[in-house]
Amino acid sequence: MFDPLLIGIVFLLAGFIQGMTGFGSALVAIPLLSLFLDIKSAVPLCMLNSLVITSFLALKMRNHLDRKKIIPLCLAAVPGIFVGSTLLKHTSSTLIRISMGILLIVYSLYSLFSTPRPIKLHKAWSYVAGFSSGAIGAAFSAGGPPTIIYTTLNGWSKDEIKATLSGFFLFSSYLTASAHAISGLTTLEVFSYFMISAPFVLLGTVIGSTCYGRVSHNLYLQLIFTFLVLMGIMMIIT
Repeated sequence: MFDPLLIGIVFLLAGFIQGMTGFGSALVAIPLLSLFLDIKSAVPLCMLNSLVITSFLALKMRNHLDRKKIIPLCLAAVPGIFVGSTLLKHTSSTLIRISMGILLIVYSLYSLFSTPRPIKLHKAWSYVAGFSSGAIGAAFSAGGPPTIIYTTLNGWSKDEIKATLSGFFLFSSYLTASAHAISGLTTLEVFSYFMISAPFVLLGTVIGSTCYGRVSHNLYLQLIFTFLVLMGIMMIIT
């Protein structure tokens, strides 16, 4: 048996990270939650808390939201979310844990050592990124990497990237949470954990959003991705 306060602390940190960067809450929360929760409880719990984070950030970044950037991602995410929910429902927890660990390591190493030049991507890539993010988000509650890579490759400003991610994650979070509820993954136990963690994640998001832009963004991301590599390794060998 674990102290429910642990869940609150995890989501305080997760909310702070996404409040700072516009992404990353699940990539931090899932590895930590999986140390004392089954992954099939951790994923829907993380998605419920994502509703709190993304609602706040979308409201905060509303002046920078661009429908032309966000809508293609959202449209493609719909079929991806239902594919990912089915995968989570019928796949073993061990396989999901290992896959998530590999995802963390690959994406974090890419972010640490790669500095891609801004390019003008064809609009079709937004649909690829949206579908991939929807599927990965529903299955692992960490669908950010495809969309994050897509937005950074376009050479958008920091505010454009964060606003686009916030708008997309707002849509995908509500849709994925609905899919989890319909499929029976969001149990009464999961909802009780959410009631405990929601105030913590909101507080973390507010603090992170307040600190946004006040520290070196590149250095901060390097520290986060280094941490995620270690957490990915932990998930694989646990």
